[in-house]
Amino acid sequence: MRALVLLCCFVASFLLPGQAEEAEDVSEEAPLRDRSHIEKTLMLDEDKPADDYSVVLQRLRKIYHSSIKPLEQSYKYNELRQHEITDGEITSKPMVLFIGPWSVGKSTMINYLLGLENTRYQLYTGAEPTTSEFTVLMHGPKLKTIEGIVMAADSARSFSPLEKFGQNFLEKLIGIEVPHKLLERVTFVDTPGIIENRKQQERGYPFNDVCQWFIDRADLIFVVFDPTKLDVGLELEMLFRQLKGRESQIRIILNKADNLATQMLMRVYGALFWSLAPLINVTEPPRVYVSSFWPQDYKPDTHRDLFLKEEISLLEDLNQVIENRLENKIAFIRQHAIRVRIHALLVDRYLQTYKDKMTFFSDGELVFKDIVEDPDKFYIFKTILAKTNVSKFDLPNREAYKDFFGINPISSFKLLSQQCSYMGGCFLEKIERAITHELPGLLGSLGLGKNPGALNCDKTGCGETPKNRYRKH
Repeated sequence: MRALVLLCCFVASFLLPGQAEEAEDVSEEAPLRDRSHIEKTLMLDEDKPADDYSVVLQRLRKIYHSSIKPLEQSYKYNELRQHEITDGEITSKPMVLFIGPWSVGKSTMINYLLGLENTRYQLYTGAEPTTSEFTVLMHGPKLKTIEGIVMAADSARSFSPLEKFGQNFLEKLIGIEVPHKLLERVTFVDTPGIIENRKQQERGYPFNDVCQWFIDRADLIFVVFDPTKLDVGLELEMLFRQLKGRESQIRIILNKADNLATQMLMRVYGALFWSLAPLINVTEPPRVYVSSFWPQDYKPDTHRDLFLKEEISLLEDLNQVIENRLENKIAFIRQHAIRVRIHALLVDRYLQTYKDKMTFFSDGELVFKDIVEDPDKFYIFKTILAKTNVSKFDLPNREAYKDFFGINPISSFKLLSQQCSYMGGCFLEKIERAITHELPGLLGSLGLGKNPGALNCDKTGCGETPKNRYRKH
C-alpha cells in the first residue's frame, strides 16, 4: 500500500492539482508492463550456464603482476593517477553506473530491470530525494545486505580501495546481493541524486572524488534525466567534467517520457540537448534514449512503439558490454600498462637530466626545481616523443609532475637502465613485451576461439625482446 501511495504522488507531480485525484484512480488499476523483451534482449531466458572466464582472468592477472606492477610500484604511478588496480578489479564483472539529478527514476529503473518491485529488497523510490547511499547490487545465493565497512574490508571484492574516502563515506555505502541471473554477469551501482542547492561539504565525504572512483571503473554509465529536471548546476557540471574522455561509455536517458504529449516531448528533448551541449566535448551529438523505465504500462495515447524500441536499443547496449567483458578488461589493462610505461619513461628522463646538470658545486634542489618548473627548456617531453613510439596525445599533464615530485624526491628513483636483474630481466622490457605481445595475444585468442590457458611465449611471440633504448650496453 505504501508503494501505491508513492506511485500516486509520483504521477501527480506531473499534473495539475485538479487532476491528481483522477490520477490516483487510474494508478490503482494501471496494468504492469510485459517484461519479455528484457528477458529476450539480455538472454535471461536461456538455460545455458554462465561462462567460465577463470582461465583467461588468471592469465591476465599473472601478466599484470609479473610484467606491469613491478614498474608501476617502482615509479609510484599510483601517486600520480590515484588508481590502484587490485585482483578484485581484474576479476570483477562489468559495472553499470547510474547517475543524475534526484528523483529522475534511477532506482526505479534498476528495480524494473531486475524485477525487484514489490519485494522486500526493492530500492526505495519516491518523488522526494530518496537515495542517500551508493548502493551496489551484486549477485549472491540469497537476498542479503552488506554494510560498506564490510565490503571495503573484503579484499576479494573490488571495493577495498574505497576505504581511503573515510568512515563517513563507508556508512553511505551499501551492498545488496540478489539471486538474479542478470547480476551473474553485471554489477549495478545506484548513486545519490544530485541536488544543486546543497553544498558538497554537507554530504560529509568527498562526493566528486567517490564518483570519479566509480566512473574510472564503470563499463557503462547511464546519465538519467526526466522532463522536470533539465537544468545543469555546479555539481552536475562538475560531474560532466569528470566524464570527459569516457564519452563512448555514456548513455543519456530521458526518463518518464510517457508523461508528455508529443509536442511537449519534442520541446523537452531539444531543451535537454541545449543544456548538455556545453558539457559534452564531442563532435557527434550524444545518443539520447527516450522512454519510461518503470514497471507500469505506458500512458494511453503515447508513442509506446517508439518507447519500446528505445528501451530495447538501450538493453542491447547493456548486453553488448556484458558480452565484451573480457575484451574490455584486457584492453583496460593494456591501456593502464601504456600509461605506466610512459610515466616510467618520463621519470627516467627527469632523473637523467638532473644527473646531467648536476656538478660538484651545484645545489641539487635548485637544479631540479628549474627542471620541474620548465621541462620544455630541457626537452623532457620532446625527448620522449623523439626516442620512443609514444604519442603526444598520450603524454600526461606537465603540471601533474610538479605535485608528483613535490611528494616524491627525485633521489628516491633509479634509472630504468638500473631496473634489471639477472633472473628477472628488465622492468621496461617486461612491460613492453606485455603491451606488444602478451596482451594482444591473449585478446587474439578470444577472437579465434583458442584455449587461453594454452597460451605461452612460443605461440604469442612474447619471447621476442623489444629494444630498450634506455638500457646501457
